[in-house]
This record gives sequence, structure tokens and C-alpha cells, in this order.
Amino acid sequence: MRWIKIHHRGSPKNFERRFFRPTKTWVLGGVLAVFLGLSGCATTQTTASGVVGVKRSQLMLVSTTELERAAAQSYRRILDQARKQGKLDRDKALLKRVQRITHRLIPQVRHFRADALQWPWEVHVISSPQINAWCMPGGRIVVYTGLVEKLKLTDDELAAILGHEIAHALREHARERTSQALAANLTLDIGATLLGLNRSNRDLAGLVYQVGIGLPFSRLHEQEADQMGVELAARAGYDPYAAVRVWQKMSQIKQNRPPEFLSTHPSARTRVQTLRKIAKKVYPLYLQAQKTIEK
Repeated sequence: MRWIKIHHRGSPKNFERRFFRPTKTWVLGGVLAVFLGLSGCATTQTTASGVVGVKRSQLMLVSTTELERAAAQSYRRILDQARKQGKLDRDKALLKRVQRITHRLIPQVRHFRADALQWPWEVHVISSPQINAWCMPGGRIVVYTGLVEKLKLTDDELAAILGHEIAHALREHARERTSQALAANLTLDIGATLLGLNRSNRDLAGLVYQVGIGLPFSRLHEQEADQMGVELAARAGYDPYAAVRVWQKMSQIKQNRPPEFLSTHPSARTRVQTLRKIAKKVYPLYLQAQKTIEK
């Protein structure tokens, strides 16, 4: 290694003040550079890309085992609370309906990751006005009755939502978001310690990360789940265009949304346009699955 000697007139203190005094812009740039450096350590997921072609590198700092253990504990707490309140699986008809649809979707996960066939899949319904459904890491699913009742979902539309939520688990988006949060916090702590960030600069750096990196990644997760979810539904014999109808219904319910660049989800208009393109692409899979079901 060659050392470069720098000649400078004046005291070391003046030299330090002139060359190493961090400006706000320099500090923010340094913080983001460290984060992007951590992102460079990303590992490529081994999932197949399916027909829709979902494939990219992901930052994974948290192990799958750790996250699934935490998810299982959280899942049990949610179910226990719902059970104590008399809300767990109270709607038997809806439970059977959700289970039937899910059991058709699960075999299709092999087109994205074969190991998911061995997950300890669970499906439950919680009686609640929430318009919500989710699938935790490891295949632990919950559907809230408010989702089906308020949107008046058909089986095809419910399959689109379940496929979307299953896709989040297949792509390990929760693990990736957790890893991103750890990387961001570590980066900001490094910036605060080494670059001398005061509280306002640290908060500003956090905002820059959230708007510039965090939210776009969240929107990317939603886009990936949309793509994979529609394909899962189509392969299971459910109309892929049902996803378009779901988000048309959702857009009528959700008002006063923030601008897309400040939202973790794409706008309804963007989403509907994208879903139409995906549905067209996977429609032959739906027709093929329909022939198999008819036999």
C-alpha cells in the first residue's frame, strides 16, 4: 500500500476543521453509502421465478429459523386472544371455504419454492370487522371476516387475496424487511457515532432512508406478491382477473390515501393496471387448470 503525504500549512486543528468537518449533506451521503454497502452483501433467493419472472437478490441478515420461531409465537398469541374472545373460527362456513381455497393454492407453491410444500400450514378465521388477511412465515394464515363480508368476495377474489398473502411468505418479505430495518438502524448508529450526527440530522437521515429506500422496497414487495399471487391463483384454477376486481373494490373503500411515493403500497390505479397485465400473462395457466378440474 502506498501512503500519500499531504502537505498542509497551519495547525492540525485547522486541517481537521477544513477537511473533516461533516456537513449535513456529507453526513447523509455517508449514512446512505454505508447502508447501500450492507445491501451489497445481499444473498440471492433460491426460489424459482415462475411464469411471472419474480427473481432478484435480497438482503437477509436474519435467519429463517429465528424469524419463523418468532412468527410461530406471535401466531399463537393472536389465536389464543381470539379464542378467549370467542372469535376464533366461529364462522364455520367461512372457515371451510377458506380452507378449501387454500388447499388448492398450497400445491402450487412448488412453482416458486418446493420446500414450502413441507411448511406447517395452518388456516384460521377470526371474526372481526377488519378488512385484512395475512400469511406469516412458515404458512400460518388468518382471514378476518370483515374482509369477506365488506368486499363481498367471490371464491376467485378470495383466492387472489390468499395467493397474494402466501406469496409474501414464499418470498420471505418479512425476513427481508426485518433485515433492512436492522441494516438501517446499524447504519444510522454508525453515522451518529463516527460522523457526529446530532438528533435532527439522525432523524433526517432516517427519513431519507424511509422515503428513498424503505418505502420503495415495501412497494416492490407488494408488486412481487401481486405477481406471484395471481399466478398461484391461476394455477389453482381461479380466474386471475379476479385480482383486478378485488382492488377495484378496495379502492372504493380506502379513501384519503397518501401520495404513492409516501406509501408502502402502490396506488390503486397503478395496481389495477399492473394486475391486468399479469392476469393476461397467466390466463393460459388458468385455462389449463380448469381443464384438469373438469376431469
